[in-house]
Amino acid sequence: MKNMKKGNIVVTVFFFTALLMSLAATASAQDEGTCSAAGVAGKWGYTETGTVFAPPSGAPVPFASVGRYTLDRDGNLLGTRVGIVGGTIQPATVVKGTARVNSDCTGTITIGLYDESGNLRNSVVKALVYVDNAREARAIITSISVGPPGGPSVPTVITMNARKLFPNSDNEQ
Repeated sequence: MKNMKKGNIVVTVFFFTALLMSLAATASAQDEGTCSAAGVAGKWGYTETGTVFAPPSGAPVPFASVGRYTLDRDGNLLGTRVGIVGGTIQPATVVKGTARVNSDCTGTITIGLYDESGNLRNSVVKALVYVDNAREARAIITSISVGPPGGPSVPTVITMNARKLFPNSDNEQ
């Protein structure tokens, strides 16, 4: 009888240990690598640096910008930025656009850059990845068009680093 109870205890301990390990693995797998529009919503600050190959000569010109945007749960983006192209400061620009987020934490941002009078200056598409539990993002500009999408293309090599301004604010709108 004692051996039978001892055997039952060993089996029970083994069963609960295996169950706990499988639940921990499942919880860990669910936490890893999933992003959503709601998860990346919030206020962001960013910098961009790189090179613009100025038309018509294609001469390389240094570029940098700093800005801020708000991304809502529906993927709508609104913000501002100040840029420098070849040492010349561009005035503040209104940034409007949309973002698409994939569950693997990759996505795209499509934006329009508007001057202070509301005129569309450039259309930009960025490929990005969210990192550090969607508190940061890294991006590269994949296309810039003068004016609306489909306008004359401007070759660039520009990267972006972004960080959530208030990462613990429960994804404010």
